[in-house]
Amino acid sequence: MARWDQDDSRKSIPDWFFRAIETDYVTDRVEVDDCDVVFQRWGERHKPSVLLIHGMHAHSHWWDFIAPQLLPDYQVAAINLTGMGDSDYRYQYRVETFAEEIKAVCDYCKFDQQVALVAHSFGGNVAIKSANIYPDRFGSVILLDSGLRHPDEIIPERPDMGGRRAKIYPDKKTALGRFRLQPPQDCSNLYILEYIARNSLMQIEGGWAWKFDEDLLESMADIERSTADYENLTLPVGLIYGENSELFSSRSEEYMRTLVGEDLVATALKDAQHHLFLDQPITFLQELKKILIQLRNL
Repeated sequence: MARWDQDDSRKSIPDWFFRAIETDYVTDRVEVDDCDVVFQRWGERHKPSVLLIHGMHAHSHWWDFIAPQLLPDYQVAAINLTGMGDSDYRYQYRVETFAEEIKAVCDYCKFDQQVALVAHSFGGNVAIKSANIYPDRFGSVILLDSGLRHPDEIIPERPDMGGRRAKIYPDKKTALGRFRLQPPQDCSNLYILEYIARNSLMQIEGGWAWKFDEDLLESMADIERSTADYENLTLPVGLIYGENSELFSSRSEEYMRTLVGEDLVATALKDAQHHLFLDQPITFLQELKKILIQLRNL
């Protein structure tokens, strides 16, 4: 991408970020149930494998500054679930189909049965369902601010995440100015937000719009989370959540332990909210690398 740090206001962007997003990757696709599933892949094929799974209304480019940091030890792919990013849209979205998409990308990349699924938010739900449907295909799941909340914890009220586009933005600058995280939170790393926003837009007739199916949420079926999904897991589970997240807490961590067992490897990321790897990218990577090693040795 263009070196938009040349503006005086951009000089705080660290060099590690540019080195990461400028790392070469391959974009590929695999067909699942008549739809193209687009994904990115980095690294050397003989290394242990990691599949990165984004959250709701997100896409594979959310991982562009994360994936390259894993390359000394891993080969990495980042999926666009259908209805999001550059993948095709469906008339209806089912968790079984998302699971098939994840398996298909792993198969296409020739990832072995020890592949780690690293999944943020809604992607964690899909990863857990995938591990239940294909219990022998994956080696571990690492949830990022995702999982089951303690039953007594109140779900915070927040703006509707419905995908309806209120309008088509007349130009890219206007659209970029409307980019917001969901659930809403501040983030001091504005350069990361801008990079993600720039890669979240598509040009359509009449202007610019976000890269997700505007009917996505209304077209989903069978995506409810259940305790059985976690109790029936047969593979190691890791968890990283934001210490200040409004969607997950230490109480929910303890509840998760009652479901998946005391072998759960969990950590709360200090000074981080729901979008933890945007808030604390370096510390997040340090913790992720530790957990990847721990789970592989279980």
